[in-house]
This record gives sequence, structure tokens and C-alpha cells, in this order.
Amino acid sequence: MPYALALGLTLLVEVPVYTAALTRAGGIRPGRAAAAAVLVNLATHPLLWSSLGHFSAGPAAAYWTAFGLGEAAVCAVEAALLAPLAGTSVRGPLPWVAAATANAASVLAGLLLGR
Repeated sequence: MPYALALGLTLLVEVPVYTAALTRAGGIRPGRAAAAAVLVNLATHPLLWSSLGHFSAGPAAAYWTAFGLGEAAVCAVEAALLAPLAGTSVRGPLPWVAAATANAASVLAGLLLGR
């Protein structure tokens, strides 16, 4: 999948998930929630994409290990960035649950479309 398509798919899936979670559970205005979602993705997606490129030519086990560890790191970084951008507490569960849910949804979408 080309990078631009992967980024577009990620934003298409994750921004609505983040926006729904932050507005419904956190009382954040939809515009601020959506903007925060776009910004955290623009901060993490290019780095994960380029990092995984180093493993794509090697053994499948190395790629999937890097993929899993990379996605876990992305969830943590996005949650940490999301809290101040959206105006929530980093100590509360909302940014962590929102990041895990949004990233799980986009990974699932990517796996389904990649078939």
C-alpha cells in the first residue's frame, strides 16, 4: 500500500473514533477533538511507516514483531500527545483508551483492505 493511501486510510478511520471518544466521554468540542486526532497521527504515522520499511524485506516474524511493538509505541505516544492537545488529563483513562481503540480500528481496516 502506498504511503499516501495508508495515511489517508489511517486518518479516515482514526479521526472519527478519536472525535467520538473525546466528545462523548470527555466533553471536548468536536473541532478540537478532530484537530487533536489529526495532529497526533501526523506526529506518529510517518515514523512508524518508515521504521517498518526496514523490516519489510526480512523474515515475516521480524516484521510482525516490529509491527506489534511499533503499534504499542504509537498508542502510548498518541495518548501522551492527545491529552494536552485535547485538554484532558494524561493520568485519566480517556486518552489511553481512545488511542488504543483508534489504532486497533485502523490496523483492522488496513489488514482488511490489504488482503
